[in-house]
Amino acid sequence: MLKLDIQRFAVPARKTSKTSKRMRRTHYKISAAGTTKCPKCGSVIKPHRVCSECGTYKNKEVKKTEETTD
Repeated sequence: MLKLDIQRFAVPARKTSKTSKRMRRTHYKISAAGTTKCPKCGSVIKPHRVCSECGTYKNKEVKKTEETTD
């Protein structure tokens, strides 16, 4: 008896429709970046970062910033 050396691949039985494909991908979304307010100056910053406006982190001055005088 003759044996054929055939490789088997994972081939879908039928084409996936556009609707099925899009319904599967509905959960792939970009989430909004989380932001918090600086407790000292109230500007919007990313969490666990030094405030660029007043230069504080956890209510301690980390970075010196120049005060603008008008």
